[in-house]
Amino acid sequence: MADWKRGVRRVLYPVYEARVVRRLPDNVPKHVGVMLDGNRRWAKAVGRDTATGHRAGAANIEPLLGWCDEVGIQVVTLWLLSTDNLNRPADELEALLEIIEEAVDSLADQRRWRLHPVGALDLLPASTAERLKAAAEATDDVDGMLVNIAVGYGGRREIADAVRSLLHEHAARGTSLEELAQVVDVEHISEHLYTKGQPDPDLVIRTSGEQRLGGFLLWQSARSEFYFCEAYWPDFRRVDFLRAIRAYALRERRHGS
Repeated sequence: MADWKRGVRRVLYPVYEARVVRRLPDNVPKHVGVMLDGNRRWAKAVGRDTATGHRAGAANIEPLLGWCDEVGIQVVTLWLLSTDNLNRPADELEALLEIIEEAVDSLADQRRWRLHPVGALDLLPASTAERLKAAAEATDDVDGMLVNIAVGYGGRREIADAVRSLLHEHAARGTSLEELAQVVDVEHISEHLYTKGQPDPDLVIRTSGEQRLGGFLLWQSARSEFYFCEAYWPDFRRVDFLRAIRAYALRERRHGS
């Protein structure tokens, strides 16, 4: 029975996906943030080890970016590793970092997308930080979608880093704290975020059924729309992505009001 159902899905899903694509409104998001959540739970559900779950998740990144290209998205932010994740057991963290490095290298080798690391790279092992920087340099001249690779990323840490950078900048200019306090505003801080110069995310997608931000793009997502999907990240399909884009396009955006 299970094989029969899978066979039916293989036949019907492409037809359904094509129908969803035809009916997509024109107002697709410019910037999509994706919280790639559920790798470990997926591995547990299928009786595999954690590393297998992370590898299955990594394998789904390239298809996602292809789907984003297909509908005309300009910027994608992928949250691959949080600052909290850095406290995981050493053996699990080492394996996960290796998987992330391999995935980023593979994306860079294709030269389809411009990669941009976002996060506290100083918290990562030097080898991982260097691999991320090398991927950014190797794709800096690519005329394609901008892909933010969030590794060692935490929203609170980003805001703290932005304020610290702002203070250093004005200290170098000789600005006093009193003078800075009189002029500093939202835009000043935005200019020092990891994503400075980029549009804020219009849509944030989180997989695995969790319905919380968990520190993802805290500053930038103040006016974002959110879409929560029940599927674990390795099971996230093109049809799930298209549903998220359709749901966004059909909403009446109130821009935080």
